[in-house]
Amino acid sequence: MTKLSVNINKIATLRNSRGGDHPNVIQAAIDIQKFGADGITVHPRPDERHIRYDDVRQLKKVISTEFNIEGNPTEQKFVDLVLEVKPQQVTLVPDALGQITSNHGWDTIEHQKYLREIIPLFQQAGIRVSIFVDPDVAMVEGAKATGTDRIELYTEGYAKQFEKNQQEAAVAPYVAAAKKAQELGLGLNAGHDLDAKNLKFFKQNIPWLDEVSIGHALICDALYLGLEKMVQRYKEELA
Repeated sequence: MTKLSVNINKIATLRNSRGGDHPNVIQAAIDIQKFGADGITVHPRPDERHIRYDDVRQLKKVISTEFNIEGNPTEQKFVDLVLEVKPQQVTLVPDALGQITSNHGWDTIEHQKYLREIIPLFQQAGIRVSIFVDPDVAMVEGAKATGTDRIELYTEGYAKQFEKNQQEAAVAPYVAAAKKAQELGLGLNAGHDLDAKNLKFFKQNIPWLDEVSIGHALICDALYLGLEKMVQRYKEELA
């Protein structure tokens, strides 16, 4: 079964735009789990423009499924937070400071030495590590050499081609990368721009996918159709 982890950054963005505590991020996480999600994902950034560091600490108290914290480990504040909170999974993403959203995976060859040093820091604390990678077999092979437990395939390229009705071409490099990950014994996650239209095809072509992390599209859909309905709809797409 492929798990659905819902990224709640956008809920925090809405809250922060007005001040106060509406919508309440903690209650949203509780409800999303109740609606059937298998996990909650957050991506705290140094400027705390959406999820705040204290949100992460408070969320840990109410997560009854799986907690996944994303971020760039070159920020010591992020490393310290993850080691304090001890989520089930940390996803390492090579975001630049101030970046609007993630837009590429790690170069696991160029940054292999760094990743081999930082990954055990989390693993020794009992935290599963996933690293963000592009759908490139060489990057997957490099990921294996870092000692990571899983990779997360960066799926923006897939989503863009899928939207142009180039489904087979869109998924092909992801299938190749996923097969290599399976061959090497790496767990497999995916995320970025997956939505209710393209998710089922992706899963059908990579049935051994462990987990997807989806936030922006699901929250946008929920504005029209409701949060409970959309969590359940995305779960159905993964069935």
